[in-house]
Amino acid sequence: MALKAIPISQVVPQIDEIHVENVTFPSLYNNNSTPLSHGEDEDDVGKMNNNNNKFVVMGHRGSGTNMLQYSSCHEKTIKENTLRSFNEAAKFNLQFIEFDVQVTRDSHPVIFHDIFIFTQQEGKLIEKRVTDLTLEEFLSYGPQNGSTNVEKPLFRKMKDGRIFKWKVEEDDRLCTLQDVFENVSQSVGFNIEFKFDDKRNYKDEELVRVIRAALQVVFKYAKGRRIMFSSFQPDAAQLIRKEQTAYPVFFLTNGGSEIYPDIRRNSLDEAIKLCLEGGLQGIVSEVKAILRNPRMIAKIKESNLSLMTYGQLNNEKEVVYLQYMMGVDGVIVDFVEEITSAVAQFSKQVHHDGKEHLLLLEKRLLSEQRITPCSEDEISYFRRLVPELIHS
Repeated sequence: MALKAIPISQVVPQIDEIHVENVTFPSLYNNNSTPLSHGEDEDDVGKMNNNNNKFVVMGHRGSGTNMLQYSSCHEKTIKENTLRSFNEAAKFNLQFIEFDVQVTRDSHPVIFHDIFIFTQQEGKLIEKRVTDLTLEEFLSYGPQNGSTNVEKPLFRKMKDGRIFKWKVEEDDRLCTLQDVFENVSQSVGFNIEFKFDDKRNYKDEELVRVIRAALQVVFKYAKGRRIMFSSFQPDAAQLIRKEQTAYPVFFLTNGGSEIYPDIRRNSLDEAIKLCLEGGLQGIVSEVKAILRNPRMIAKIKESNLSLMTYGQLNNEKEVVYLQYMMGVDGVIVDFVEEITSAVAQFSKQVHHDGKEHLLLLEKRLLSEQRITPCSEDEISYFRRLVPELIHS
């Protein structure tokens, strides 16, 4: 069903351009107020995607979340948020990998998605908060370097409360943020999500401690790599921007599909307001929030913000294509190989299915070099092609 689309890039900010305008480079400070070194010339810091493909594809936790491991669509599973997962994703034509950062009790940034880590000892499940562990304790979970003996096997708790043994076809050890910078291909950028517990209220001092611990690693090891930061935690997102202006910061939101006590998390309108108040560069929205209310795309762009999406629907080629047509800047996906391949074809192939509307739309796209998003009629037409996905 793909048409040859001409992405909008002349009017709205693209993810690879947002570091250029209105960005300053003041010194960053650690807890002792010592300036952190960027390690690079200012002109090289914060660069995003410099290739000609303006539609950005990011690998979710590297090569995809293991929560989809029983899906028939995903033939092989690699342990998420590991060096193996990141380097496997980097083999494909994607610009970024996305991963989750938490900070241990002794101030080391580590890569792990879940707030709690589970293992089994003497037949009993043991649950600990990741941020309550030391680095040594954290790295003792799962497979170890040079050893097949796993003393602390990993288990995982799903949203419905079920707990299962964390099984994958290709396992790997847990890793730190420094490990990722030192061992993942320089060709791929990092979307570093600061992970916080939705059920906790954080004081600014605690958020700043976490942010500064990660920033020290970033500026020591970045070496010109494309980087962006993101977080669901509203205060954290704004503090990341206050602590540094070298790299763009995006606010993560599910756009109202779940309701939180903090109203800033409950709608795209609130997300826009938060970004404008805090000087953030963009929004990463759950894809259903965008598809159910596509008018928000224009509103976000009119606010001079970039827009990315995440969610399981981004593993559907048709849904990704729909966003491509509507002016979304990029997607975070689990099925990296399939989606990067599909996106590569969006600008190469023209499929005619006999529908006059498609032919007329294609003609207008090609002849007018459009610089505005799809019209309401066009959006409605495309949405009817995947209604069961959008409304599920």
